[in-house]
Amino acid sequence: MMYYRKALMLQTYLERGTYGDLEAAIPCTDTTDTRGFDLSPEARAQADLKFTYVVTCQIYGRQREQQKPEASDIALLMQRNEALRIAYIDDIESLKDGKVHKEFYSKLVKADINGKDKEIYSIKLPGDPKLGEGKPENQNHAIVFTRGNAVQTIDMNQDNYFEEALKMRNLLEEFGCDHGIRPPTILGVREHVFTGSVSSLASFMSNQEASFVTLGQRVLANPLKVRMHYGHPDVFDRVFHLTRGGISKASRVINISEDIFAGFNTTLRQGNVTHHEYIQVGKGRDVGLNQIALFEGKVAGGNGEQVLSRDVYRLGQLFDFFRMMSFYFTTVGYYFCTMLTVLTVYIFLYGKAYLALSGVGETIEDRANITDNTALSAALNTQFLIQIGIFTAVPMILGFILEQGFFRAIVSFITMQLQLCSVFFTFSLGTKTHYFGRTILHGGAKYHATGRGFVVRHIKFSENYRLYSRSHFVKGLEVVLLLVVYMAYGYSSGGSLAYILVTLSSWFMAISWLFAPYLFNPSGFEWQKTVEDFREWTNWLFYRGGIGVKGEESWEAWWDSELAHIKTFEGRIAETILNLRFFIFQYGIVYKLHVQGSNTSLSVYGFSWIVLAGLIVLFKVFTFSQKMTVNFQLLLRFIQGLSFFLTLAGLAVAVAITDLSLPDVFACILAFLPTGWGILSIAAAWKPLIKRLGLWKSIRSIARLYDAGMGMLVFIPIAFLSWFPFVSTFQTRLMFNQAFSRGLEISLILAGNNPNTAL
Repeated sequence: MMYYRKALMLQTYLERGTYGDLEAAIPCTDTTDTRGFDLSPEARAQADLKFTYVVTCQIYGRQREQQKPEASDIALLMQRNEALRIAYIDDIESLKDGKVHKEFYSKLVKADINGKDKEIYSIKLPGDPKLGEGKPENQNHAIVFTRGNAVQTIDMNQDNYFEEALKMRNLLEEFGCDHGIRPPTILGVREHVFTGSVSSLASFMSNQEASFVTLGQRVLANPLKVRMHYGHPDVFDRVFHLTRGGISKASRVINISEDIFAGFNTTLRQGNVTHHEYIQVGKGRDVGLNQIALFEGKVAGGNGEQVLSRDVYRLGQLFDFFRMMSFYFTTVGYYFCTMLTVLTVYIFLYGKAYLALSGVGETIEDRANITDNTALSAALNTQFLIQIGIFTAVPMILGFILEQGFFRAIVSFITMQLQLCSVFFTFSLGTKTHYFGRTILHGGAKYHATGRGFVVRHIKFSENYRLYSRSHFVKGLEVVLLLVVYMAYGYSSGGSLAYILVTLSSWFMAISWLFAPYLFNPSGFEWQKTVEDFREWTNWLFYRGGIGVKGEESWEAWWDSELAHIKTFEGRIAETILNLRFFIFQYGIVYKLHVQGSNTSLSVYGFSWIVLAGLIVLFKVFTFSQKMTVNFQLLLRFIQGLSFFLTLAGLAVAVAITDLSLPDVFACILAFLPTGWGILSIAAAWKPLIKRLGLWKSIRSIARLYDAGMGMLVFIPIAFLSWFPFVSTFQTRLMFNQAFSRGLEISLILAGNNPNTAL
């Protein structure tokens, strides 16, 4: 970012002849000779008048006291760049009347001639400034140290180019140009995502970002004037924003997406926005799937909180129809429509399952065939045509066509399809839906620190499982369950081909949600890594929780943290109502069993609950705590063995005497699994009540069994594919550019048989 100062010094040096006589000619040799321009006192003075760079680092004072390497790095930067300033918060403790009194100061420092920190300003604060979210508070305490009429906000993951820095003087002229009734208060500029070439995931993200911050924002800014502050290279009218609440809103939780509220504030307070393409700032986007998911989760949660905010309500009251539509689809509307798309898939599949289990679908189709009603049979055999993930890429394709031309855009799109971009966008759809929906139901969105590191390393199976279990795996397995039920009991005159056509997109969504984290995981199908991952996952699963134990170390601690968002009575009621859907399966399937024939009385359903209760008792017998049975270990082993043989004998007798068949046993599993999960989810929602009843340990042991089962269902296909060496090679070539692919292969050779060697 110090290129701005360098560019100003060069421009001053080249125009040095114009200060005296505007008409005077400069000798040709002087014009081209720019050596030593940065040593010119005049050029340096002009640059310092025009440009200041304030880096805000709240904890710099503490880091300096503790002599951390980060503090020495910051000090080195200040020594190398004399115009660089660091703003930080200093807390000073003092004794007053025998009590420790803490005072907070906002300080600005620079490097002096000896390389030591020199304090420029120290502003006493009324109290601890960290009342709201960290990032906006950090910006707001430091903005007082900026100077001039324009301020550009820069993120930590951004880069700059000298050629672009030369254009800043021209860009600032836009503040004086006519942009409608009011002068512009936000100048939007584009971002150049330079990490796009690292991997296929990085290219998807960079293309998505480019289409949004260039094509989308250009249209929104002119003529609609609804561009909100999305991009951090944006240049603000400093005086306008300082007098109208600043460039970030810091109230806790609701302003988790602090930068968009700056745009809301500007629009509400009669500001003007414009967007320009002729300057760009570099940006490093996340390149790992976990980072991308955390980032999208944060943004989706932030949008969930925006739905509840006054700003959105006020803008909704003020905008005309066209601006309202544009505003809706660039903020909360996009996430709301995404959620509706996924809910539509659920409603479609539950509808199909209902028609299959109730027999209504078969009856209607028979009647349609008898009466030759083709419209009715076509309606019954509808397929969910909308491929959910593909349509999120449509703006990107339009962006390709505009920037590259039609034929190159087609080639780019086909290349992206071969790199499995549809899998990524379908997976991304699940991330947005989960976090947005959860925030709408329960509130409490969190800032997820993605780290923005250069992550090209193997992610462990347990880490992926922790991150995606509730957002993707549970939902993916539910979709698979619905599809299996429809396949088993759905009547279709078209046979298997009709079933494939009807359910193809749903199968694609379910498989994407289950296996995308491992498909896009570097060395995801490397046998050594897979074995090590399984060992690490089982250790995590069976490690006991406790005080101070983190979710990364123990399944119990992680499970408790996953339930932390359910806090209110209304939230518990909502969770209970939503989880009632899991009881549909048992109610429908038990009447389809061969053992009960054509009996449709309610006693069949009641008997199925007795069987389920027996299975739970049996599970408790086999998982009885070892610590509680120290004195009668032999008796416990005897009871467990006896229970096992009695169950097997009972099952064999039932198959021999009654009409119970082997398919019926599998059908019972299909019926009882979702019922168990429904009971578990409702019990987890009412955690305080269950704890009072003394059933929490039993619920936890059943939950562990379900997580172990889900983990195995996901792990077995990965382990099977890891047997074949070519799968790993193919995946590496698919994911990364050539240089990274070669690097990964070399690192694996060097690692030998040691699976712990980091990539």
